[in-house]
Amino acid sequence: MGCMYKLVILIKSVGPGFNENWPQFLHLAEAMPGLRREATSTVQSTLYGEGGYSLIHELFFDNYAALERGLGSPVGQQAGRLLQTMTGGRVTLLVADHNEDDLSNFHPSPAEETHDDTPPDPL
Repeated sequence: MGCMYKLVILIKSVGPGFNENWPQFLHLAEAMPGLRREATSTVQSTLYGEGGYSLIHELFFDNYAALERGLGSPVGQQAGRLLQTMTGGRVTLLVADHNEDDLSNFHPSPAEETHDDTPPDPL
């Protein structure tokens, strides 16, 4: 898979009304032109760094121009306003390039290639 671009939405702890508005936000987001796929993750814990995020939502586009068109479209603008309202501004938006690789393309490091389990000779 080649490089895509995505909007990463990091949502802090959700407040009242969030769950009622989430389906409407998804409906709007899914109607954005150029959207290829989306993913939602519920944060279970923060291992290191700044925490406090409860939800991560990602919107994937073929390229940066498609992402800009989607976000700038009337439905994209409406989704953005609803997101700000339903999160009370407790949201961070990031734009990132996204590359994936299949595990079959991974090459083991030299240390992983040696499977000699015999102990070294004592001096």
